[in-house]
Amino acid sequence: MQYSYIARQPILNQQKSLIGYELLFRDGPNNKFPDIEPNQATSRLVSDHFWSVHQRIASSLLSFVNFPYQSLINLVPTLLPKERIVIEILEDCPPTEELLAAVKHLVELGYKIALDDFVPNNAWKPFLPFVSYIKFDIQIVPIEKARQFISRLQGSPIQFIAEKVETHAEFEQALQANFSLFQGYFFSKPEIVTQKQLCPTRLTMLQLCEEISKEPVDYNAVEALISRDVSLSYKLLTLVNSSAHIFARIQSFKQAIIYLGEQKLRKFISLLAIASTNEEKPLYLFRLSLQTARFCEQIAPKAKLDLEPGSAFLTGIFCYLDSILDQPIDELLTSIPIDQNVKEALISGTGELGRLLTLSKAYERANWEQVNLITAELELRGSDTVFCYNEAIQWASELFEAYS
Repeated sequence: MQYSYIARQPILNQQKSLIGYELLFRDGPNNKFPDIEPNQATSRLVSDHFWSVHQRIASSLLSFVNFPYQSLINLVPTLLPKERIVIEILEDCPPTEELLAAVKHLVELGYKIALDDFVPNNAWKPFLPFVSYIKFDIQIVPIEKARQFISRLQGSPIQFIAEKVETHAEFEQALQANFSLFQGYFFSKPEIVTQKQLCPTRLTMLQLCEEISKEPVDYNAVEALISRDVSLSYKLLTLVNSSAHIFARIQSFKQAIIYLGEQKLRKFISLLAIASTNEEKPLYLFRLSLQTARFCEQIAPKAKLDLEPGSAFLTGIFCYLDSILDQPIDELLTSIPIDQNVKEALISGTGELGRLLTLSKAYERANWEQVNLITAELELRGSDTVFCYNEAIQWASELFEAYS
């Protein structure tokens, strides 16, 4: 199991009340920025935080996230919930017409923009009507110079953030200079948050990259790949849940993919491909999840249950998620918009899907008394159960070996 590391540094208002965090990617428990390419750092942060099982790093507060130039041009921030993030434009981004067009589009969609480590420059003037926050590193830009800039924009809705505030005296000076928000060691050093992380396999990512390069995207092929990877399955449903209001609970991965649409699907896969460069191999529980998903999918029609096969597969693929991540299953399912019947099966083992899941687990544990009881209830032939279970083992083993 791989771990992800994210540093968060508080951003406070004039009353020293917390309004949000700047999130910073780390690749280990040491609180240092790793020596990796900025696009990969942003991709890993987005994947590890916004599409992970631990979305409470910033709770309901704002998350300030750095985006390098190309991520902004590609509109990567649109994969994230606009209510929760502030898009920080890095100081090394050139103020091009292309970037301005991207910023305008993001603002039209309801996103908030921040200029990070800002140094007053006329080249950024066209951006100011679209900016919600400007951050000054007061160790680089003198507070008096920042004050003069702030006074020229008096009456503007822009909020000014003083970064690198290291002493009480600097806090008082920044207050007098009309900064409204503050960040720095005087309040808190960046705090490392460590969490277990689901990681997609590299082969799956390569195959998905090939699929999204096609016009049009073959949704069936994409569904087949995503549904075989627990990590991608969970991240996909988390993304769908955060994208917009969900009017219908998800019953299959294909439904989730179609709901997302080609444009966001391509961004989602591309970002995960960048993020997943050094991932661990799948563990035994991943193979068992695949095996259970396949068994539930295959046995459902033989039991003559009125079920969507995709729902049976969905139930099986997530059945060991609590064991993989050491978290209660009911907590894990709060952030993904799956069908209520699937949730009930996973949480309490109830309903038709719950009986299929119980049958699979009973077979896995050689609890033949329970196997016979459930097969009788479902009017299943014993030979069908044996065939589906053996086929599921073979199918999962072949997939696991291909990905190893």
